[in-house]
Amino acid sequence: MKIIKCLLISLLFISSFLIQAEEETTQTVDDNHIAAYISDDLFIYMHAGPGNNYRILGSINAGDEVKMTGEVENGYTQITDNKKRVTWVETKYVSTNPGLRAAIAELNSKLANNENNNQQISIDLEQANTDIAQYNERNTILTNEITELKQKLTQTESQLSNQDLDLKKEYFFNGAIVLVIGLILGLVLPRLSVRKKGSMESWK
Repeated sequence: MKIIKCLLISLLFISSFLIQAEEETTQTVDDNHIAAYISDDLFIYMHAGPGNNYRILGSINAGDEVKMTGEVENGYTQITDNKKRVTWVETKYVSTNPGLRAAIAELNSKLANNENNNQQISIDLEQANTDIAQYNERNTILTNEITELKQKLTQTESQLSNQDLDLKKEYFFNGAIVLVIGLILGLVLPRLSVRKKGSMESWK
């Protein structure tokens, strides 16, 4: 019975030790940690310390973003994964440059943005074409109005020209009449005066 109690106490002690160690490895990420990425085409294990002899805490996939704490030892780098676990992985598998998966994700994001931009440009282009069509229609209307105004102006000028010609004709005819009357008077009056003198002399 005492042996069983000792075994239970030992198990409780070991469990508490493991829990404490786990809590130490899941400490909060420091804001000063450096962003890094796991190399492509890899599936590596995370260890509790800088070496294969330390307990495996889990695995991490290629391209996953991690944080480097700045601790490097025995060819291993201390990192913090996306679950806030502080672990160690081999340094050769950690890079500050985004992996292929991250690059593809970024390209997909840019592509989506470009598609949105292209869609917006298409909408703007369609609106611009609509505006151009309206402007062309308005321009056609204005052109027709200008043509009508030119025709009216030509008609008005023609009417003014005809009126001017009629006035000139009227002035010409009036002048001719005055001239004829003047000639008649110039020819008749002298003869009348001569006859009056002759008649007066005959009376004497």
